[in-house]
Amino acid sequence: MRSEIEIRRPETKQEFDKYYDLRWRILRKPWNQPKGSEKDEMDQTSIHIMAIKDDKVIGCGRGHFNSSVEAQIRYMAVDESFQGQGVGLRILKALEEILTENGAKEIILKAREKAVSLYEKQGYKIYKEGKILFGEIKHYWMREK
Repeated sequence: MRSEIEIRRPETKQEFDKYYDLRWRILRKPWNQPKGSEKDEMDQTSIHIMAIKDDKVIGCGRGHFNSSVEAQIRYMAVDESFQGQGVGLRILKALEEILTENGAKEIILKAREKAVSLYEKQGYKIYKEGKILFGEIKHYWMREK
């Protein structure tokens, strides 16, 4: 029997450990960034969503509020073996739904160049260029249409 991918919030310390490990492995480790660099001061008050398959965290994303009406999505990551299979889209949709239910009127994000097309397909538009991360990853600020 083929197991399904479950999209939900991490609940236990073990789940959060796996969640943060994926964030580090995908978003920081390839650029020789230390463990811990995948976290920031907003994590404690943010909304975290993960994708799980066979007890393995295969995707993650975070949302937080910049103001009472503006929310931001960050730290979107999908395990290499599951990229291109809609996992990121499912995490994005779950975050958008929760953020909107909690009062977000606008959602912004900073997309790595290779992820821009995913967000554009979901109605996000580039509104300015972001910084180059780790000397090589071009980013773009995007918002919902």
